[in-house]
Amino acid sequence: MTEAIGRFGATEAWPLEREPEPSAPAVSAPEAGPSPFERALHAVGHNIDQGEALVAGALRGNLGGLDAGTLIAIQAGIYRYTEAVDLAAKLVDRAGNSVRTVLTGSGQ
Repeated sequence: MTEAIGRFGATEAWPLEREPEPSAPAVSAPEAGPSPFERALHAVGHNIDQGEALVAGALRGNLGGLDAGTLIAIQAGIYRYTEAVDLAAKLVDRAGNSVRTVLTGSGQ
């Protein structure tokens, strides 16, 4: 499983990569938990929340006393935050296009 750099250099499992699930039978009972899309969307939202907290802390704090490694970890966290925001914007754009396509129909 791929690892990503977490806050301040710690490694953590990337939330969107999972081991492949065994194939389901043709007719199965409804899932009890959230769908894979819902879990992925929740992970993106969680990353955005963490990034906002990191940026807010960096803006409030005095970063002059931190060592180079910590500053690089903060920079990496802010980069991950911008990537999560970009992904969320793309998801919203694609969802909007899909809704527009469904509402206009295929017959022109």
